[in-house]
Amino acid sequence: MAKQIPPPTPEINRLRAAAALIPIIEAGLAASRFSLERAALMASFCRWTTEKPYADPEAARLAETVRQGLQRIQVPVISG
Repeated sequence: MAKQIPPPTPEINRLRAAAALIPIIEAGLAASRFSLERAALMASFCRWTTEKPYADPEAARLAETVRQGLQRIQVPVISG
C-alpha cells in the first residue's frame, strides 16, 4: 500500500524547502562554493520556518529535521 502524502500547505511547503536546503548549505560550505554570509542567509530562512510550533505531525517532524540540520552546520544568522 502506498504511503499517503499529506496535502500541501504553505507551512509544509516551506518546511520541505528548508529541509531540502540544509544539505545544499552543507555541501556549499564544504566545497567553499558559498560565502559564510550567503550560507547564513539561507540558514536564516531555514531557522524562520521552525520558529512556530506545529500541530500537524508531518510539519512537526519536518521542523525537527530542519532544526537538527541547522545544529549540524552551525551557521550564524544574519539579521536584517
